[in-house]
Amino acid sequence: MNAKNKKQARKGIGLGATSAIAWGVDTVIIGAIIASTPFKEAIVLAPIIAAFMHDFFSAIWISLLMIIKGEFINVLKLFRTKSGLILILGGLCGGPLAMTFYFLGIQHAGVTYAASLASIFPGIGAVLAFFFLKEKMVGRTWLGVVVSIIGVITLAYVPSKFDVDSNFFIGILFSLGAALFWGLEGVISAWGMRGKNVVPLYAINIRQLTSALSFGVLIIPFIKGYPIALEVASSNVVWLLVIAGLLGTLNYSLYYASIDLIGAARGQSLNNTYVFWAILTEILVIGTPVSLQFVIGTAIVLIGSVLVSANLKEPKADKNPRLKEGEGVNPA
Repeated sequence: MNAKNKKQARKGIGLGATSAIAWGVDTVIIGAIIASTPFKEAIVLAPIIAAFMHDFFSAIWISLLMIIKGEFINVLKLFRTKSGLILILGGLCGGPLAMTFYFLGIQHAGVTYAASLASIFPGIGAVLAFFFLKEKMVGRTWLGVVVSIIGVITLAYVPSKFDVDSNFFIGILFSLGAALFWGLEGVISAWGMRGKNVVPLYAINIRQLTSALSFGVLIIPFIKGYPIALEVASSNVVWLLVIAGLLGTLNYSLYYASIDLIGAARGQSLNNTYVFWAILTEILVIGTPVSLQFVIGTAIVLIGSVLVSANLKEPKADKNPRLKEGEGVNPA
């Protein structure tokens, strides 16, 4: 956590909250993409292929930005450092691992249960950050994390029939695996961004490149998904994916910047309010009716977010905000 005063802490909170808006809208667009042709022809593979193409275009967007800024060379140098390797590990956790577990959870347990269970990732991240990053967590912050998770589950949960002969419990395990890997991503990325001269945009560039390459080289060939991906790339749906990739880049840029300023626990809890923005977008754009569940869930999420972000005591000077010399972008 590198915020040195209240102003920077407030900035980190604002970035985390705004990242949730981008991810919420992005989620709705991805849902529309998966429901469109030609994804309809491959229902099981569609989410994974969509995730690959999403991160592929996101990697292009962030790489173009770094090239325009003249800083892409710093990103490439960062790959050769300890901090870069840590960020690659974070990218593997949050990209192909978490997303694959998440979509397997959806396949076996259903969207609502998978989304609800995976949404506990800020709690996992908070515990990991407390033990491994030594992030200071007051009682109010812990309470806010728990309340935020309860609110998100309230928003996402829809009762459904339980079939004892189904693979429901396998889906539960996959969904919890997604939560674990997303929680790990935030903590590992926060650790990687402590390296000297490592800034959030560099970390995002590495994260998206790692995810896109892992999907493209390992997962998509394994599931024989390239014919469908090429069919999508030649259709009008590809433009929605380009927009979704841009929103994904915006989300992760704000999310990682928030984590860098206020820590993994707070940043993840604020980003997790994306469920509210996704549902609100569906209400405004698609016309989904407002329910009592939405009102109650929204109130709980907002209370949790306030509790997480309310502890704005003046941070103490960080004696070691970045890692020691030799762990930044300068090759060893």
